[in-house]
Amino acid sequence: MKILVVNPNSTESMTRKIVEAAQAAASPGVTILGATAAGAPASIEGHFDEAMSLPGLLAQVAAGEEQGVDGIVVACFDDPGIGACRELATGPVLGICEAAVKAASMLATSFTVVTTLPRAVPVIEHLIHGYGLSHQCRRVRSAAIPVLALEEEGSDARQKIRAEILRAIEEDHCEAVVLGCAGMADLTQWLSQETGIPVIDGVSAATRMIEALAGCGLKTSKINAYARPNRK
Repeated sequence: MKILVVNPNSTESMTRKIVEAAQAAASPGVTILGATAAGAPASIEGHFDEAMSLPGLLAQVAAGEEQGVDGIVVACFDDPGIGACRELATGPVLGICEAAVKAASMLATSFTVVTTLPRAVPVIEHLIHGYGLSHQCRRVRSAAIPVLALEEEGSDARQKIRAEILRAIEEDHCEAVVLGCAGMADLTQWLSQETGIPVIDGVSAATRMIEALAGCGLKTSKINAYARPNRK
């Protein structure tokens, strides 16, 4: 089985981190193919960055189709362009927000999302509402860190995330925490140990869910909404 994991921003160090997390989550024998969206912003922080990332993201999805991948993970917590990706793809496509919050809903009766900048909060709240999980999401919190701080050696980003999770446990009374950025994928085990509750990374969750769906022989429906794009 081959799973394509696309980083919709253009930061190669983040792609490497994402691929490592995906490969660690995958079963033996599953090949993880990593790809970076060429020409995209260095990080996705808001609606404009998301829109600018789409051409590079869709190009990588199309390339994955040519390679015959069995499924695709879009590794940005804004779940950019998921509908368009599903139109292009034969196999299942998952964004890491959808995968993470649905995993959280199966592990706990409530969860909080800890993300990067405050401007990401309303975007994620909108996604969670669309996924039908607002009733289980206690809060979407910001650790007030830029996405690229997660790539800086010596940054205090991980300590700020830990502190925000501890505040979420005390103030939100949440039973699990979802990490609201693909750049946090390497912190999952450490944060779980430090905080004592399930800490869920969407890259790992999406990878394993894609593996399960593809392993069942399931593909993206091509009737109506996710039909192939019309020729124009």
